[in-house]
Amino acid sequence: MAARNTVSLLVGLLVLFPTWGVMAKVEMNMEGRVEVFKGEAAPITCMFTLSEGVGDVIIEWFYVTKRGWQSIVKQEPGKMVVAKGTQFTDRFSVNGTGATGVNVMTISDVQPDDEVEFICSITDLVEGSANGSTKLKVFANPDNPTIEGVKTGFSINEDSLSKIGTCEVKNGFPKPNITWYRNNTPMHPHPDVLKVVPSSTLDTNGLFHVRSELYMKVVKEDKDDKFYCEIKYFVPGGLEMTETSSINITVYYPATEVNIWVESPKGLIKEGDSVELQCRDNGNKPSSILTFYHKDKEYASENNAVVLHNVTRLNSGLYKCTSMDTDTYEEITRDAMVFVNYLDAAVVVPEGDVVLNQGGELTATCNALSSVSTQTVWMKFGEVVSSNHSLILENVTYDSAGKYLCSVTVDVEGMQTTRTLDVKVQGPPQIMKPDHTEMAESSETTVDLRCNVRGFPIPTVIWTTADGKILKGRSEIKGKDEVLSVVSIQVTSDIAAFCNASNPFGTDSLAFNIKAIVHTTTPATTTTTPPAKANIPAKKIKKEGTGVVIAVVIICILLLAVLGSVLYFLYKKGKICGRSGKQDLTKEKSGKDNIVVEMKNDNTEEAVLLGVNGEKQPPCNQ
Repeated sequence: MAARNTVSLLVGLLVLFPTWGVMAKVEMNMEGRVEVFKGEAAPITCMFTLSEGVGDVIIEWFYVTKRGWQSIVKQEPGKMVVAKGTQFTDRFSVNGTGATGVNVMTISDVQPDDEVEFICSITDLVEGSANGSTKLKVFANPDNPTIEGVKTGFSINEDSLSKIGTCEVKNGFPKPNITWYRNNTPMHPHPDVLKVVPSSTLDTNGLFHVRSELYMKVVKEDKDDKFYCEIKYFVPGGLEMTETSSINITVYYPATEVNIWVESPKGLIKEGDSVELQCRDNGNKPSSILTFYHKDKEYASENNAVVLHNVTRLNSGLYKCTSMDTDTYEEITRDAMVFVNYLDAAVVVPEGDVVLNQGGELTATCNALSSVSTQTVWMKFGEVVSSNHSLILENVTYDSAGKYLCSVTVDVEGMQTTRTLDVKVQGPPQIMKPDHTEMAESSETTVDLRCNVRGFPIPTVIWTTADGKILKGRSEIKGKDEVLSVVSIQVTSDIAAFCNASNPFGTDSLAFNIKAIVHTTTPATTTTTPPAKANIPAKKIKKEGTGVVIAVVIICILLLAVLGSVLYFLYKKGKICGRSGKQDLTKEKSGKDNIVVEMKNDNTEEAVLLGVNGEKQPPCNQ
């Protein structure tokens, strides 16, 4: 027992002075600690010196357990004794002897439970003994940490702390440390506000499994916070850190206000539009229900919205949205005004068709009932004729007749109404005189005569000749107060055609005069005459393009014929140039025949006989 107490005392001294033996003559030098990762080899070095020099010594290795020192190996000069049944029996090796002053024991495949204190004992039979120790520290990097948040939401009305989530890290050694963070700020326990519950287990592999649960009193401001864990763990020579991913939590809180608005259309609302109303409150409790009301009528909503299709002015009014918490039956209400603009159909006074007498007047008005001020324009054939509600026509003519379009608009896009007023002007026919009513046309040609007539009621058109003969024409109505009549005439002689138009208010007529042009050729009279110096062509008779000129020409021809007959008779009687009437005009001569041509002067009745050579023949030679 005394020996055991002495050993215990020596061990105590070695703890206080782990690296040097002070009282003994044997001096030792050992590292205070050796740090290695799990699975690596751990070399533990024992260095010693003797005051008389190194010689034969006994070296023995121990490790400290709860029951005391446990021998691993004893090395004497010439032999080595290995303790059986220890956790290091099959995993250690020793290198060195007492002669060298250095002895190294190496533990292979270090495990977490190998983290003990190793003792090197040196005994010299002459100089005594000394002990030194080294602590072995084993490390294992943990797996990547995980975080899991509670999937269900949290109500701010909960009385107790709510579990937010759990962080977990496995296979670490020594035991890792977990710290909770919120938005990069460490979270520390606080009574009735925040609590962290850590736990750890040592698995069969000798490594730690560490968990940490976070509990807290949830408030509305936590809805946007990010929560995560920081894990710190030791490694040889220092401390390292890693983090989990972050999580958000769902916080349920009751509404304190509600809002309702018109989502579409964005501008003014008009009849026929589809109107979408949206409602939102600032709460998010699943037990909260939003309901729409209008004039005590409840509207079913979808996704907190109501769509009103094809609205009318009856849909105008105050719309309410109520948010009710079905847990507490508390209600919050907000309203919004919806106004549907309208524009009724345009009203024209007088309405329908209006019939005016030529020279008459008309004042027509046009307007439409609307929720906003209106603007009115009157248009005819696409052109503005009046820019106000009234249309004033004075001293109307046929040109005043037609359709007048009244257009009423407002300052709301897409709102417009129109109405037409058909104005008719009645009166006697008016024939629109063409550029030419006198014309000359060649005989045996066909001429189309056109007659445009205006009047209301539509006039009836009849074509006649000067002698009252009715011609067959073709009439086409061109408008409500205009007719076009066409007649085709075969020109054989001068003719006058009349376009006669009539309606209950009067008549009108227009004459067309056609002069027929007859193309004729005057024959030349030939007789025997002495040769002349040159042939002079007969002078052409001037022709007139009218019937009178033609008649005059015919009469002249008849007179010439009579004159020729008289001359011929005198010639036969020998009254001319002493010749007898028995002379034959066709008698051949020995010489060249003389050709005589009779020419008539325009100004006199004198007849001149020319020879072939153009010389005048004396009467005796004729």
